[in-house]
Amino acid sequence: MSSEHYVPPVNPLPPVVAALALFIMGIELAFMLGSKGLIGGPSAVGWRLDALRQYSFSPDILDWMIQNGRWPIEHVIRFVTYPFVSRSFTQAIFVCVFVLAMGKMVAEVFGGIRMLIIFVLSGVGGALAYALLLNPTYPLIGGFPPVYGLIGAFTWLLWKKLSLVGENQARAFQLIAVLMGIQFLFRLLFGGAPDWIADLGGFATGFGLSFILAPGGWARIVGRIRRD
Repeated sequence: MSSEHYVPPVNPLPPVVAALALFIMGIELAFMLGSKGLIGGPSAVGWRLDALRQYSFSPDILDWMIQNGRWPIEHVIRFVTYPFVSRSFTQAIFVCVFVLAMGKMVAEVFGGIRMLIIFVLSGVGGALAYALLLNPTYPLIGGFPPVYGLIGAFTWLLWKKLSLVGENQARAFQLIAVLMGIQFLFRLLFGGAPDWIADLGGFATGFGLSFILAPGGWARIVGRIRRD
């Protein structure tokens, strides 16, 4: 059989999606191996705690920056670093699973770079929603807000597809409704920090960015403005 006609049974992952998942899991593995004393020496036991102190998103620090009008880079960078510091191995695994699944579907339509932009900016949007709407004292860590941004982009794709076939577009939001319902149930049963608002903020950011970043999206917006 000619290799020109070979079709792989499973579509390969876009490189940026695989790299993103490997980066997140690589950091988590370093934390785990360090905590067991297998790498990094004695100081490696505290790597996760040090990372939480330096790279988590802190609403208190954001308040300080706004009040003083000062934006040190070591604090501003927290908007984009907190998703890469997981609370636990389990959290990192779930984040990577969603990145691989949702990231693949989004990247295949939007392209790898635009998928990465949605991931990063959804993390920023989630952090802002968390800080400004709740004003909590707990720092924000973990990759769920940008993951929900990818879910937002995927929801946008479903929303557009349903509009093309003349079906009820509200069906596109079934996934986010189920996920948020599960979150509320877990909060009621086990408690925890109110970081669901960050996930919802990430979702809204990803959904909104899709209008611009989808192929031809910006051209459609410019054309609509000119017609108006």
